[in-house]
Amino acid sequence: MHRTTILLPNELRRRADREAKALGISLSELIRRRLASDDGPSNPERPRFFARQPWTGPGPVDTAANHDTYLYGP
Repeated sequence: MHRTTILLPNELRRRADREAKALGISLSELIRRRLASDDGPSNPERPRFFARQPWTGPGPVDTAANHDTYLYGP
């Protein structure tokens, strides 16, 4: 491995630290995983389904009629 120093804005560092802690991994491992993943860092311009997050709430009853809204956002 190669050691690299990066500068992060304070809020981004806090968010990254919280996420790494929640996953039980180091900040370095979080960054490696994010960079190696297919979807990369979160990007608000990308469709929601790229996030690969499991649905955690009750299912909508109008999925068939409004599937584009659920997949791509309003």
